[in-house]
Amino acid sequence: MKTRVIQLEKRPRGTPQADDFRLVETRLPPLQEGEILVRNLWMSVDPYMRGRMDGRKSYIPPFQVGEPLSGGAIGQVLESRHANFPGGVYVSHQGGWREAYVAPGEAFVLVDPSVAPLPAFLGVLGMPGLTAYVGLGLADPGEGETLFVSAAGGAVGSLVCQLGRQRGLRVVASAGSAIKLDWLSNDLGVNTALNYKARNFVEQLAGACPDGLDIYFDNVGGSQLEAAIGQMNNFGRIIVCGMISFYNDPKKPTGPANFIQIVSKRLTMRGFIVTDHTKQYPNFIAEVGALVRSGAVRWEETIVDGLERAPDALIGLFDGDNVGKMLVKLTEDEGPTTT
Repeated sequence: MKTRVIQLEKRPRGTPQADDFRLVETRLPPLQEGEILVRNLWMSVDPYMRGRMDGRKSYIPPFQVGEPLSGGAIGQVLESRHANFPGGVYVSHQGGWREAYVAPGEAFVLVDPSVAPLPAFLGVLGMPGLTAYVGLGLADPGEGETLFVSAAGGAVGSLVCQLGRQRGLRVVASAGSAIKLDWLSNDLGVNTALNYKARNFVEQLAGACPDGLDIYFDNVGGSQLEAAIGQMNNFGRIIVCGMISFYNDPKKPTGPANFIQIVSKRLTMRGFIVTDHTKQYPNFIAEVGALVRSGAVRWEETIVDGLERAPDALIGLFDGDNVGKMLVKLTEDEGPTTT
């Protein structure tokens, strides 16, 4: 069986470009005992993938030039030699950036389309959702505290905002477009939504936090981290999920000018990687899955059609093209409809 895959053609310099990727046709290996063949229906693109393109040692192996990329995907089993995955069931896995995938059964997790539509398992009920759940938990939030979330219009940040509201926090959010700010304010119920591109953003953040900040959930680093540090209360907590403002910068980034306040304010600053916390997945699904089913948690998806446009979707993340989760739809078959 032949399938199409997207390879890394060359390592990007700065923001990825279309010619850093190549769409090729390849032949799948014969199915061995314990393996399954999956036709991918949906795939995810995520900011962390940019770091894997640089070739440097990190918490996850880099992509190799001339080899297929990988990432989160949802697919349907076409053929199986594994008892736990009969033909027709739906699974999540890390064999995205291709239309079909063969791997041992241990590489797959069953997903239940009666809980939520299949794409949700790449977003609000997938890795981004677990990231939001774990990260906010690490901050040990207390009712009545003030939480600031950067990149709040994305898949992770938007759920952090909603979980913060569920936990009785006052939520301040930042995003970079009117569409995202409107969604955060009118649909997700944040207390204040700010455009981080505004010239007076620092003053706006101060005005939105008259009693200071207790928790900052950082997705971007840079100037927003500096602004947050300036508003933090004594013993505040900064949870560092990502620093997307640096991912495409070839220069060595500099730290916030007010880092000394980490000492004077006795702040806690903690970075985390969601894969260190996979044991929390059952609790996450139980809690957030219930909120999704009840309608208490809402989410948005930005969908790009066709494997050949997956690089455009990834590049679009860094241009802020997405509201909520950025997804690539690989086939006309979207999977079952949840009722």
